Amino acid sequence: MVTTMLAACGLDCATCELRLAPTDPEAARVVVAWFKQQGWLSEAEGMAEVLERGMFCTGCLGNRETHWSSDCWILACCVDQRGHSNCSECESFACDRLVAWSGQDESYSAALARLRELRTAAT
Repeated sequence: MVTTMLAACGLDCATCELRLAPTDPEAARVVVAWFKQQGWLSEAEGMAEVLERGMFCTGCLGNRETHWSSDCWILACCVDQRGHSNCSECESFACDRLVAWSGQDESYSAALARLRELRTAAT
């Protein structure tokens, strides 16, 4: 497992379109289309507005003004309250709340598995 950038929750930032959008035209196209579908951008708006509004991500340890979900409970618990870079470093890993979160989506389940691999490798 090689991950160059990992979210606090274990999501792999290397493939995240919200992080890649400012520098990758294909990721930007996908993000802009999704934002328009969600009603967050008008049909006339595009990547310039995404950049202007900070609607992208620089990672959990990056600038919070450009973090996709700066109010994320995992980010607050892991980074802000406990000072970790990801949940695998926590003495309470894997807490019930993280396990419940991982059951919501296949990518979240993969994120928890990634964190478990990190935890195992660290011991």
